[in-house]
Order: sequence, then C-alpha cells, then structure tokens
Amino acid sequence: MSVFQTIAKPSQLSKLVEEQIEEAIRQRKYQPGSKLPTELMLCSQFGVSRTAVREALRMLSARGLITITKGKGMYVRKISADTVTNPMHLYLQMTYDRSHVLDIVHARQIIEPPIAAMAAINHTDEDAKRLEKDLNDLKECNSDYPHLAALDMTFHLDIAKASENPIIPLILDPIHRLLPQIKSSVYASVEDAKESAVIWHSKILEAILNKDADGARTAMTEHLKIAEEHARRMLKAQKTQSK
Repeated sequence: MSVFQTIAKPSQLSKLVEEQIEEAIRQRKYQPGSKLPTELMLCSQFGVSRTAVREALRMLSARGLITITKGKGMYVRKISADTVTNPMHLYLQMTYDRSHVLDIVHARQIIEPPIAAMAAINHTDEDAKRLEKDLNDLKECNSDYPHLAALDMTFHLDIAKASENPIIPLILDPIHRLLPQIKSSVYASVEDAKESAVIWHSKILEAILNKDADGARTAMTEHLKIAEEHARRMLKAQKTQSK
C-alpha cells in the first residue's frame, strides 16, 4: 500500500510532493536511515512527473532531511544537533552585521544567567572537569585573538551542556557560533578583555562547583554586563578607525 496520495493540483507540484514526504518522515513512516522509494515509484505514487519529484527530493536534501547517494538511492537522514542548529546559524550569519552586536549581547544577558544557575544545580563530575579545563585553556592561551575567542565561547557552551537540559545547547549554539568573530574583535580592541574573562569565568565556575545557583546567576549577569561594556568599546574603536 502506498504511503503517499496522488496529487491532483497541477501547480506547485514539487512543493506538494516535498510536503508529503516530509510529513511521512515526521510521522516516522520512514525511520532515520531507511530507504525511500525510487524516483519512478514516487512518480507513480504521486502521479507527477520525474521533474517534480527530483525538485522535491533536491529541496529535502538541501534541508538535511534526506541524503541522496548516486547508484544507491535516497535515505532518511539520521538527525543530529547540527541538523537543527546549522540552518539557524546560517540565517544569523547571513543577516549579521555590526549593528547586531549589542542585540546578541542583550540576548545573552536574558538567556545565560539562568542557564548558569541550572548548571550549578545539575552539573555532573564530567561537566565540572570539562569546565575546569576550559578555564585553564583560556588562562594559558597566548595565541591569536580568534583562538582566544573560541576558547572563551567553549566555556559558555559547556555551561549550557552542564545544565543537563539537551534543549539549552541547541538554543545557544547558533548564537555562540557567531561570537568568536565578535569576541576576537573585542580582544583586539579592549586591552583588559582577557584578564576580565579569566576573572569572571573563575567566579562563575566557582559558584557552579559549589552548587551555588544564585551565585552562578549573579556572576554570569555581572560578566555579561562587562561584555556589553567591552562590545561598546570595541564598536567605538572601530568607528574611530573607519573615519
């Protein structure tokens, strides 16, 4: 018995084919890793041309729902965190400009303090070891600004993981992947930025390790207030340089 229904409407056939296949995947009529019917079988089931089916499959592949392997067929993709976060990161990256720097900082000020509090309550021994390593790596880093910025943001993302809520890192990851670009500019423009990061990361970590939720929340709040100040100094410096 066919999973799909014949499409009667002549317009936007490929879109309708795409929607039906997506819905079948969402309903798990085709499990992750399973093989889809061939193009010819899909043409027969939908009652549409091969062109419409190929366009639908192309769009599903571009969105990460299926993989197409020449000579082997089409398979439902096994969903990973990257499947979810990559499109959001792409959107932010394509629409990002310098005017959004403070918007990103303000979003972090809303989101990250309660996450730090959750990490204080829920972290595991493995989380603690990872955060301690992140802090030591930041302290010892004497390389270029992009690497320093990446280490900085790794600490924050690992706090999200230490919340032990798997949704939290998915929410933060697309924003955090923009931040090395911003943070490297901050480190280049603000002389005491690394020293400040080490101080506040240490305070946040101490509160988390002590299971002090209020302390972790407060330390993260203060850290991100300073991050906003540094972002403003960086933007001012860049504006001066551009004149």
